[in-house]
Amino acid sequence: MVTSRVVDVVVSLLLLAFAALLAFDNWRTGMSWDSTGPQAGYFPFYLSLILGAACIYGFVREFIPRRQTNEVFVTREQFSRVMQVFFPTLAFCLVTQWLGLYVASFLLVAGFMVYVGRIAVWKSLLTALLFVLAMFVTFDIAFDVIMPKGPLEALLGR
Repeated sequence: MVTSRVVDVVVSLLLLAFAALLAFDNWRTGMSWDSTGPQAGYFPFYLSLILGAACIYGFVREFIPRRQTNEVFVTREQFSRVMQVFFPTLAFCLVTQWLGLYVASFLLVAGFMVYVGRIAVWKSLLTALLFVLAMFVTFDIAFDVIMPKGPLEALLGR
């Protein structure tokens, strides 16, 4: 059984290492001001310092005595709920490569609403369709952002 304390300490240390890597890389890239303004690493460098400070705070906080130190990190029921979200999201990421972002998003939103939210099928399909249309108009038409496209978009000439 893994306690919350163990998970908090491990995650704090991993994120601290990641923050140190980001800080080093952005320092190497350039994290000061030059004649044209901030260099490429200026903002990311300071964000990595904030992340590192938060990690140190979380790490130190775990060693301050508390009443209940043996609380379980995740119960079987909680883990089951997390997996209900994780596997469809993983499938979404993989399916996006072949079906495109919009079709995969439609399937993800409709699937979550029907199976996890227990919402009526027609409401789920309508909501997913409206969401995908709004996303398409915003990204593809208004801002002309290049998104992963699938066979449906090819049929529509996009």
